[in-house]
Amino acid sequence: MTKKNICIFGAGSVGCYVGGRLAAAGSSVTLIGRRRIGGELSRQGLHLTDLKGLDVRLDSQGFRFATEAQAAASADLVLVTVKSAGTAKAGEDLAKVLKPGAVVISFQNGLGNADLLRAALPGRIILTGMVQFNVVNHGQGHFHQGSEGGLEIEQHPALGAFMPDFAKAGLPLTQHADMLPVQWAKLLLNLNNSINALSNLPLKTQLSQRPFRKCLVLAQREALRLLDAAGIKPAKLTPLPAHWIPWLLAAPDWLFPVIANKMLAMDPLARSSMWEDLAAGRVTEVDWLNGEIVRLAQRLEKTAPVNARLVALIRAAEAGGKRDWSGKDLLKELEQGL
Repeated sequence: MTKKNICIFGAGSVGCYVGGRLAAAGSSVTLIGRRRIGGELSRQGLHLTDLKGLDVRLDSQGFRFATEAQAAASADLVLVTVKSAGTAKAGEDLAKVLKPGAVVISFQNGLGNADLLRAALPGRIILTGMVQFNVVNHGQGHFHQGSEGGLEIEQHPALGAFMPDFAKAGLPLTQHADMLPVQWAKLLLNLNNSINALSNLPLKTQLSQRPFRKCLVLAQREALRLLDAAGIKPAKLTPLPAHWIPWLLAAPDWLFPVIANKMLAMDPLARSSMWEDLAAGRVTEVDWLNGEIVRLAQRLEKTAPVNARLVALIRAAEAGGKRDWSGKDLLKELEQGL
């Protein structure tokens, strides 16, 4: 059987990790990303690790790397992993080269990226996907899956040709008839990305401190009230339903590790992708995370002061503002707008 060609469009942390796992399992993989990443991988290859002890090394002969969209011309499957701000440009670039039968999956944060790709790529199969786990870029080609979770995907018959590739790579695709509740559930958890970035702490350390968790409680409860008003029920991605998670987060520090051990099952050095963006001087995805809650409030003619303030604080941090908030100070800042 002829191998299917899989292309990762936007080979950053998530793209290199998922693409690397597929390549290590024998799939034909092309990574498209920045020249800096390409140079690093040509010298170091890929080193992939995870929480459960995975330790895989792949030299540069095990995959292809390119910096231009033209490399996707022969792709049967394209995984779009660019930052959400780059989705429209990704669609525009892919429209020039993609063959008619190619399948495209948006593995990105936020809610509307697949729709942007559909608008740019009419007549092609565009599917919504979601990466549940965190990936840490340790540098020198080393990408580490720092938390538990899998790959969620919109159900479609076209996936049948690619399911064996993902299963063999140890990243099986879980299909859903309706991805929107799944996306909202993930977004509720990802409201912590901005809090983590502002704390300048590893995720596990930050989540172990009740004042920071109470910041997330405020952001999640605000979001849940708006989702209730909109008639949207988030999917159950964790052992607890979405509406119970704020109660869990509010537990005292002595109790939280006992009742939330799965939530804390992560690499002690893992940080949010938003922290990584701030550290690298890049524009963050806050508009596609906390900003989604603000836009939902606007559609409902309501307000979302907590999430709006988190957006503003991240924008200030992007411009060189404060990035080392204590939990107590950040909580006070968020409570002022209530």
